[in-house]
Amino acid sequence: MAFEEIPIIDFAPMLGADTGAKLALAAELRHACTEIGFFYIKNHGVAQTLIDATFAECPRFFGLPLAEKMAIHVRHSLNNSGYTPLLEENTDPTAKGDLHEAFDIAHELPETEPDREQVARYYGANQWPDAGVLPGFRATIESYYSAMHSLGRRLFSAFALALDLPEDYFVPLTNRPTAVMRIVAYPSQSGVIDPQQIGIGAHSDYECFTILAQEAVPALQVRNQQGTWIDAPPIRGTFVINIGDQMARWTNDIFASTLHRAVNTSGRARYSIPFFLGSNHDTLIAALPSCVSADRPPKYPPVRAGDYVQSRFDATYAHRQETATP
Repeated sequence: MAFEEIPIIDFAPMLGADTGAKLALAAELRHACTEIGFFYIKNHGVAQTLIDATFAECPRFFGLPLAEKMAIHVRHSLNNSGYTPLLEENTDPTAKGDLHEAFDIAHELPETEPDREQVARYYGANQWPDAGVLPGFRATIESYYSAMHSLGRRLFSAFALALDLPEDYFVPLTNRPTAVMRIVAYPSQSGVIDPQQIGIGAHSDYECFTILAQEAVPALQVRNQQGTWIDAPPIRGTFVINIGDQMARWTNDIFASTLHRAVNTSGRARYSIPFFLGSNHDTLIAALPSCVSADRPPKYPPVRAGDYVQSRFDATYAHRQETATP
């Protein structure tokens, strides 16, 4: 479909127990996922006060001296957590680097987990700025992360219903998921915009789906099947949800992982908070039973979820490419 706008879906039924309402929501969701790959959700159950408080941390963190941020550079982390400076990420391999800064945290296992060290590249310790420099920062970020994790579980249930699967189908496959949250700062660009160097280049996401919070500054654009870039502006009280590559592979491309980008020409700094939710690192991503038939055989070979995401990180981050160079 050559869509012209991103639909808004009322997510309230997934917070209740009305099966009929959930199935009606699942039908809307399936349409959005097969035709567009993007949609907004409202009535999602996450407090606006928590969202606002998390956005308030963005200028505090990115306003730190560069030396403070570089002390927790992602190169010091096994699980790609910490700070990424301007131009060190390149999501579009044909471009010159992404014009943004970012701070990431991942799903950190408790120290009591017996295999914590063996799976550190997926669930290792996160890096944090010094608490004396940013008091309250870690508590707010972790509270938001927890809220996104809870919302993500409800979204997995909704996706299961949309795929004609039991509502709890994904539970054992996502009970220890790879899940990355980041806060991102996009400086504004002016004058003639070089499409090879924008806030974030055209790309698809790596995990199953992304839950994106946008503040007031627009920048997100989604490419439709005609190649036209469609704006996905901020709408207060909503999240933008988009399908990632893992879910596209899992659904045998029934769900669309759609290219998108961010171009900030507002004259102001733009902040966004994406939460990338995947499956357990050792889940085998193979076409789901409801997505294959004699007329639609599997399009992709099975792949371990963690291996797939790590390969995408290797292709995206400059420091990981330096490490791989002999």
